[in-house]
Amino acid sequence: MSDRDSDHTRPGTPVTDTVRGPGSRPGSDAASPSAPAPDAARDAVLAPLDTRISGLVALYEDLHRHPELGFEETRTAQGAARRLTDWGYDVTTGIAGTGVTGVLRNGPGPVVLLRADMDALPVTERTGLDYASTVPGRMHACGHDVHVTCLLGAADLLAAGRAHWSGTLVVLFQPAEEVGSGARAMLDAGLYSERLVPVPDVVLAQHVAPFGAGLIAYCPGAAMAAADSLEITFHGTGGHGSRPETTVDPILMAASFVQRVQSVVAREVAPKDQVVVTVGSFRAGDSANVIPDHAVVKLSVRSFDESVRARVLAAIDRIARAEADASGAALAPETKILDSFPVTYNDPLTLREVNESLTGLFGEQRLFAYDPASGSEDAGLLATAADAPLYYWWLGGWDPEEFRTALAAGRLAQDIPSNHSPRFAPVVRPTLTMGVQALATAALSRLEGPDAR
Repeated sequence: MSDRDSDHTRPGTPVTDTVRGPGSRPGSDAASPSAPAPDAARDAVLAPLDTRISGLVALYEDLHRHPELGFEETRTAQGAARRLTDWGYDVTTGIAGTGVTGVLRNGPGPVVLLRADMDALPVTERTGLDYASTVPGRMHACGHDVHVTCLLGAADLLAAGRAHWSGTLVVLFQPAEEVGSGARAMLDAGLYSERLVPVPDVVLAQHVAPFGAGLIAYCPGAAMAAADSLEITFHGTGGHGSRPETTVDPILMAASFVQRVQSVVAREVAPKDQVVVTVGSFRAGDSANVIPDHAVVKLSVRSFDESVRARVLAAIDRIARAEADASGAALAPETKILDSFPVTYNDPLTLREVNESLTGLFGEQRLFAYDPASGSEDAGLLATAADAPLYYWWLGGWDPEEFRTALAAGRLAQDIPSNHSPRFAPVVRPTLTMGVQALATAALSRLEGPDAR
């Protein structure tokens, strides 16, 4: 686990002495002691955004109305592919079912990959928005509609402004991030091995989050947790509830496991290592007077260090087997991996260099550091498979005044809905504007100037 900066606070919390204030209003840059540095090429690429923003808002609202679950993002993918084709990208569709890539070769230079995830969640929306989901039980509750819109906006600007940079740009629209299998599925489908896209020299991505719109948050090193979801089936011998001596009770076996597994964090993990083990589901039997023959437990493990992760998973397996042995079970427990996300690791050098460009555009007061977050992502697989550095940052999306008020009252958890909430509703502006600018500026910071041709 990487050492944390001494000025970091709890995960996702702004470091208030690093910024002018969480949720600072757009337009407050003039009060900043360090004005953004001029960049003629960047400004030329970003200039058309003012004339395109109304179209991006319409696109975002349309995506929000029509959410699609993982590996079902057909409509979203078709719209992305159509636009990329119009802008001159070499487009590949149907990667791992619904994945889309666009490649724009524009002279010598690095290969830069920008990624957005497309999938929604099985959540019933309760935002009250005019453009709320029209699909029952489906909602963009994690902001992937923001991600798709911002990446398409950046792809448009970078294609239109190709006279101002040199290199190869890859834009990737990924399915099924929420279940942790979309990036792996695209890689297994030959993303790099079959040369569907050139292997990138750097991977860049962003995620909208419930802090003040107009801000960007970053974390060097281990930025998001590895996550492993497991399903463990305990096998016993069923029978009549009045004669437990004739059975091997899987409910007692599984219940003992649920209690004992918490000792992994309490007694087998050092205090300096952050690990969370949560049992979220316990299913067994249907009758009050029948001891079933099996019980099923589902649990989630979060960690920030690969060696710690391996040790915790091994301990969980050991405890499950031990409880079965202690109960005299004839069969060992069966463990199924439901999903698995790696640690999201931000390359410190790439982060620093990209942040210099973002600071040059937005000013120092718009960027702040945060502690590693316990949420998880699979974007890092796209970088690891390419042996390339990753930089993944957070994009503020909540109403700045509401966020500032909740922060001052100590009511962030109560008043600001988190990602995956049925009330999660990023403000359209300046979230989309800043998201497009951030992606395009980050890409330009890694591409060559036009003189490289």
